[in-house]
Amino acid sequence: MDLTGTLAIVTGAASGLGNATARLLAERGARLALIDLREEGMANLSQESGGLSISCDVADASASEAAFARILAVCGVPRMLVNCAGIAPGARIVDRGGPGSLVEFERIVRINLIGTYNWLRLAAAAMTGNVPDAEGQRGVIINTASIAAYEGQIGQAAYAASKGGVASLTLPAARELARHGIRVAAIAPGLFGTPMVEAMTQEVQDRVFDVIPFPKRPGRPDEFARMVLSIIANPMANGSVFRLDAGLRMQAR
Repeated sequence: MDLTGTLAIVTGAASGLGNATARLLAERGARLALIDLREEGMANLSQESGGLSISCDVADASASEAAFARILAVCGVPRMLVNCAGIAPGARIVDRGGPGSLVEFERIVRINLIGTYNWLRLAAAAMTGNVPDAEGQRGVIINTASIAAYEGQIGQAAYAASKGGVASLTLPAARELARHGIRVAAIAPGLFGTPMVEAMTQEVQDRVFDVIPFPKRPGRPDEFARMVLSIIANPMANGSVFRLDAGLRMQAR
């Protein structure tokens, strides 16, 4: 897919993986629509790229529908959606006070899974009206899962469940949207140098990075962005979850 002049929506664009992805897409000629709750994190990128930035809760149906309508009115119909919005707080099933917080579990699933599905449905519906390219493609949707979907650690039950949902969504979504020429894939990153990982204590970071086979370091956000470009460029990348983890298999702790 030729990116020149095509519209890409990136959620979670204010920082981390989303910000790096949006920057690389812009460098390759794509137009941008940026979505995040933190308007300040998108300001510089929006000014540099000339893209549209909208502050929005990705899991809020009404707010997202209004934001999407604004994208359509200002920018047109997207051909790409990259869902990077997400949170990764620890949430124990049983804590010192008894049962873990159901409110916190619901919050994590709401943002990570429902927010992903919410923007997938909006983008897919709009993309069905695109003129297909030479490969018959009308759009590409890339979601962000996590290796925690497969090897969630202690304290990650809510996060792992939310990302497991994103991983499980990939194939049925790709199958359903295939008749419209819309591809759906997901990336399951390992440990990347994002605010989520940087919030870990140095002791935890050192312990975790030591078990990464190679390279023994956190991934760089631009490496995630390059994976996004690879999926967009390859028409056969459809219906799969691609691990990007330097061979890491997470231990229980």
